[in-house]
Amino acid sequence: MKILMLAPEPFFQPRGTPISVYFRLKALSDLGHTVDLLTYHLGENVNLKNIKIMRIPNLFSIRTIKIGPSLVKIPLDFLLFLKAFLQLAKGRYNLIFSHEEAALIGVFLGKIWRLPHLYDMHSSLPQQLENFNFSRSELLKSAFLSMERFILKNSQAVIVICQDLLRRVKKNGFEKRAILLENFIDFPCPEYSEGQIEKKRREFAPKGEKIVLYTGNFQSYQGLPLFLEAAARIQEGIIFLLVGGNKAELEEMKNKAKALKIQDRVVFVERVSPSLVPLFISLADVLVSPRLSGTNTPLKIYSLLKSGKPLVATNLWTHTQVLNDGNSVLVDPTAQGLTDGIAFALFNEEAKQRARKAKEMAEKEYTYPVYLEKIRQSLDKAKANFKDN
Repeated sequence: MKILMLAPEPFFQPRGTPISVYFRLKALSDLGHTVDLLTYHLGENVNLKNIKIMRIPNLFSIRTIKIGPSLVKIPLDFLLFLKAFLQLAKGRYNLIFSHEEAALIGVFLGKIWRLPHLYDMHSSLPQQLENFNFSRSELLKSAFLSMERFILKNSQAVIVICQDLLRRVKKNGFEKRAILLENFIDFPCPEYSEGQIEKKRREFAPKGEKIVLYTGNFQSYQGLPLFLEAAARIQEGIIFLLVGGNKAELEEMKNKAKALKIQDRVVFVERVSPSLVPLFISLADVLVSPRLSGTNTPLKIYSLLKSGKPLVATNLWTHTQVLNDGNSVLVDPTAQGLTDGIAFALFNEEAKQRARKAKEMAEKEYTYPVYLEKIRQSLDKAKANFKDN
């Protein structure tokens, strides 16, 4: 098929939805489809067979776009709509594939050009208002709820990335249109020898200290201040390595570490390429996800499970859709809970056993052929439901 894809975000940048968009494109390419991707003016180009990236013009001199909902996206999404309209007017497509709020554009254009619409539901739009503290307005939330239901009703198929979103689609009565496709694919990583890993490890732990690792963005919902408070309660001889965030965010966390008097035991590394994250994971003795809010499963959880390293995570629905006491160390979302969980993961043999079970499960269930099949099913469902209508 020839597919028009709408992605209302900077592409490519190493953050949640753009990473997901990249692997959707890769899968569509590998399945033999041709895709024109319409996206924002920001981001790096990627080289994939039969994939063409088309960007909106930078009419507003916008250089950065924060994660989550923001007013700055309104004019950008309007430009995305105009570009998509013009592209459909001059080109022939078999399907429209939309991400996040661009699904509203996709539904509208699909009706005009009588094309099936596939909605990639990375998150619940009204929930984003709460998760990112964008607005407490009940009127705005009600409007977003209505918009979400409208999109679900008028999309021929819906990809959901976690059990929570699947449950939400079911609640709205559109279960038959949904495909659960978790974001478990990783970027290829160079092979590192044990000597190279050990050399890199000594950069952060020169005295042979154990390493506890966090990787990801530094948004408030990730619970990093709580993680640092837990670090302050743990004995000497442990290095806490935090990888991700921009310079301003790192500076804020460094000040927090200084206030807790643990700056000598905490190392910060600015955001790295996704292909380098596995290297940092290979250095660690324990992995941590201290997230405090949200309902979507973090993308990184799948990579952490595949690592075979003990994983400590807060015992919240955002994690327990995938994690359990058999494959991780689940803890209360408190400083003491994280402290106890990290200590257990570092020094208890049972934590290593759980990590081995997690790796075995992940290597069996989270494979690229499974991912490709889910993409194929999504396209087939969109076409079939469109014909039925």
